[in-house]
Amino acid sequence: MEMGKKIYTLRTQKGLTLEELGNMVGVGKSTVRKWENGMIANMKRDKIMKVSEALGTTPEYLMGWDESGGESSFTPKDQRDIAKDLDSIMDKLQSGENGPASYNGETLSPEAAELFREELEIALKRLKIINKEKYTPKKYKK
Repeated sequence: MEMGKKIYTLRTQKGLTLEELGNMVGVGKSTVRKWENGMIANMKRDKIMKVSEALGTTPEYLMGWDESGGESSFTPKDQRDIAKDLDSIMDKLQSGENGPASYNGETLSPEAAELFREELEIALKRLKIINKEKYTPKKYKK
């Protein structure tokens, strides 16, 4: 199911109007209507996070990476592995041989580094889901 349909379904299940969800997320009802109609190409990460929180689900479910209905499909070990990989990558970026991560010769600001960390975490979670699907033997799949 595409993201717009998921937003519509969850919104109606919760009994929320377009305006109520818009107020919760900080947008107008016409924006919510556009999202539900599939016009989400430029939906920003912070809005996805706010919509998922307002609808009681996860960003991964809305994005179509996790079809469990918003329940985490990660085991505690998966979550530890993701956190370990994330910390390792960020440590390498911040203390690399050629100095900390930079863009056009300027060191990343703490805000930019945090934004990068959040985006990297989403990417690692998506990769974990893809790898679990790809490499789990059929006899262990539900």
